Amino acid sequence: MRMLNHDIAGLHCNGFVMKQIMRMILMWMEDRSLMILYGSQTGTAQEVAERIGREAYCHFFNPLVSAMDDIPIEEFSKATLAVFVAATTGQGDNPDNMTKFFKILWANRKNRQLLVNLKFGVLGLGDSSYQKFNFAGKRLNNLLALLGGQSLVKIGLGDDQHDLGPDFEVDSWLQSLWTKLLELYPLPDGIKPISSYALPPPKYKVCYVGDENDNLNIDKPTMSDETVEPSALNPFYAHVTMNKRVTAENHFQEVRLVEFDVSSVQYNYKPGDVLMVQPQNLEEHVDEFISVLSLDPEKKFYLERSETNLTLPPAWLLPYPCTIRDCVRNYFDIQSVPKRYFFELLSFFTTDEDEKEKFIEFSSPKGQQDLYDYCHRPKRSIMEVLADFPHTKKNIPFEYLFDLIPPIRPRPYSIASSRLAIPDRVQLLVAVVEYRTVLKRPRLGLCTNWLSRQKENSYVPIWFKSGALTFPVASSPDLPPVIMIGPGTGCAPFRAYIQERVASGQHENVVMVFGCRNRDKDFFFKEEWEALVAEKKLILHCAFSRDQDDKVYVQHVMRQHADSFWDLIGNKKAMVFFAGNAKRVPIDIYEALTFICEKGLGCSTQDVEEYMKKDLEKRYQTETWA
Repeated sequence: MRMLNHDIAGLHCNGFVMKQIMRMILMWMEDRSLMILYGSQTGTAQEVAERIGREAYCHFFNPLVSAMDDIPIEEFSKATLAVFVAATTGQGDNPDNMTKFFKILWANRKNRQLLVNLKFGVLGLGDSSYQKFNFAGKRLNNLLALLGGQSLVKIGLGDDQHDLGPDFEVDSWLQSLWTKLLELYPLPDGIKPISSYALPPPKYKVCYVGDENDNLNIDKPTMSDETVEPSALNPFYAHVTMNKRVTAENHFQEVRLVEFDVSSVQYNYKPGDVLMVQPQNLEEHVDEFISVLSLDPEKKFYLERSETNLTLPPAWLLPYPCTIRDCVRNYFDIQSVPKRYFFELLSFFTTDEDEKEKFIEFSSPKGQQDLYDYCHRPKRSIMEVLADFPHTKKNIPFEYLFDLIPPIRPRPYSIASSRLAIPDRVQLLVAVVEYRTVLKRPRLGLCTNWLSRQKENSYVPIWFKSGALTFPVASSPDLPPVIMIGPGTGCAPFRAYIQERVASGQHENVVMVFGCRNRDKDFFFKEEWEALVAEKKLILHCAFSRDQDDKVYVQHVMRQHADSFWDLIGNKKAMVFFAGNAKRVPIDIYEALTFICEKGLGCSTQDVEEYMKKDLEKRYQTETWA
């Protein structure tokens, strides 16, 4: 055992051999199986779960990493050790690939002995700008304890709003977890945790078409089935029917109204739903990345699993076989900001000691401020980082790019149109993201810039999902009043609902509070909404922040109309909705609502807070983004 440990410490270049030796040791030791289950909406929780899996091997645990919904409940109920990584989405909702798992556990909540043999830890990932911060993780943690599970460590609460991102909490939480696990499951004498500076094997094995690997008996991916409902595995290729700028040409912000033909899609989307868009890298970025790494763009390959429980990328996204150019264009998120593990992996591929020292520093807890200053503050991309390190970029094996670079994630956009009002078409209101940091090159939002370049009749992969906002069904009798607060592109889901209400003939007590900079430059849907106001089908309040000396925002307009708002909220039990930027605006809106209720109730601050918590908050929904 001592010799094996010594041998492992030297395996910095052969990940496959390292993993085989570790498995041999695990066979000789007591059972050290560790289930690592994640609920992930955008991929972050999955990335953290995969990191925990890598660290589990280094601590001589045998990990199984899986989405919660992909693990049979019968198998889970037999587990004795599990770690959960749970993201929170929407209004404190569970991610899609955690929903079924949670429902099954909840259905068994009366069985307080169901998980009596389970030791567990929960790491939540959330955004503190939301009211229900890390609600999914907290709820899961409580349910596991209710079912008899024993918590290993206090729940971790990662926060996207932290300067260092969720890693700030993840790092300290994992350190506590491994310390606790090694107390409960100590290693035999002579065995110590493996250094994180041992190179792990790549996620996938790359087989190039034309060489000896082409004759292997491979497990080919299944192509998408066009007969099923559009999804991440089977997107619908919608052709663009309109893509026009809706802000003035002399306005600093380009906002576009993009429309797709969805006439052949059998999906009854509703106001509040979102359209998922799978973007591609811009061609100039594809060419630059290929040049930086000196890749052969026309070389063809396919992927094989290195682990049986790994899922290959869907065939529609990474076809079989695939050219390197298509892979870079469709799959690698080369414009994303790299995370710590990126630098940890790079340290194995450089031939320069100064570069290696810098990578190790960036991947250490002590180097996080330096990493923030180099990467996160200026939003330096993966492509730009690789260009900065000449002794590394040409030495990276292609197969390790799938570990270094995350896949391009689909982007959700609130649908800005109603099926009833505009049949067979779906519209999005898209602000094209471009901004500057200390870097010379402007930062470009991947999806928004790609969408802005799509010509009419070009095709875009899309699918539908439920959104964070749930509106009263427009055709229902006795509809409550609705107050919708949407500055900027936050008005998109509310435009859809306004259209729905008008098309249903249910336009009483529909209030829209819209905010922008200038009436003549970025007042979206101006003619449409002013026509509805004239027909008494919409009550519209606007805040044009730059059209006068004193800046006026939506919260100011709400305070100005406190009496009429209180009549709707206090007397007529209106539902209130807000959509917009996650930074300061949600707090300002909540404070404005508190002012309205305080004025309407005419009571103490404590009583108002009680009313907000027990009454209004049940009728208040938000959708925010960073």
